Amino acid sequence: MFLSDPKTLTTPRGTFTWREGGDTNGAPVVMIHGWPESSYCWEHVGRHLKKGLRVIAPDLRGLGDSERTEGREHYVKHALAHDVVSMLDELGIDDFQLIGHDWGGIVAQEVALAIPDRVSRMIIMNIALVNNLKGNMEVIEKVRSGSNKSYWYQHFQQEKGLAEAMIPGKEDAWIRHFVRGVVEPIPEDAVAEYVRMYSIPGTPGAGASYYRTFADDTKRWAALSGHKWSMPSLYIYGNKDRVIIPEYLNHIEDCFESIRVEQVDAGHFLQEEKPEEVAGHMNGFLQA
Repeated sequence: MFLSDPKTLTTPRGTFTWREGGDTNGAPVVMIHGWPESSYCWEHVGRHLKKGLRVIAPDLRGLGDSERTEGREHYVKHALAHDVVSMLDELGIDDFQLIGHDWGGIVAQEVALAIPDRVSRMIIMNIALVNNLKGNMEVIEKVRSGSNKSYWYQHFQQEKGLAEAMIPGKEDAWIRHFVRGVVEPIPEDAVAEYVRMYSIPGTPGAGASYYRTFADDTKRWAALSGHKWSMPSLYIYGNKDRVIIPEYLNHIEDCFESIRVEQVDAGHFLQEEKPEEVAGHMNGFLQA
């Protein structure tokens, strides 16, 4: 195992869990998971990371083994970012490098907005950029012009009470529908962990809250179109993703002062389909 079992941490914002791996005294790297996963999503890629890095992987509110909290206000992405910041403060982590995948990539961007002076480098993987209004609008136009069947699960979860009524007892089928590798299979130990996690009472509603707050999030991001990320950044893209389509990369160079893009022949969950290749890109960018 690369990552530890979940550790519990209580901050003024709530009770959360996190995993740790790598060198205890190494350079801190905060790795934030997306949906419907947990901090365990970094287990396999972590095994290939270079020495000298200390991985800190939080479980976001409502997922992993962190608390399930009622109230959609807790799941807007800048609130989730403040959860992460509160955990890092409690752990005494000041400066760090930052990685985020899927919704975790959005939360990572919100962390970088909240405390930019503490984020020395940033890696984003298969998610929209909150400050790429032009590119994101082109995505919307592309989706509207064709079939949008790949996005059905987002609409399903936005319906009040539907996820809570229909997912319990069907967690294995629910998870396996999403975490199927497009090029390579997702490791079975990871799939089992996400099924276990999604079986914790309250998870279907908490997981759905990530999508129920999307309209609130986009209103906030509309004001960020002029923002440029100042820290050196890397975008790693699984190019077989059916939801985060290539148009999300349009105008990406306008969003950063320094950006490199690397493509991996994989689907959405690229760090689990191609962990060694993804770790290679990370190793060439992260500073130990």
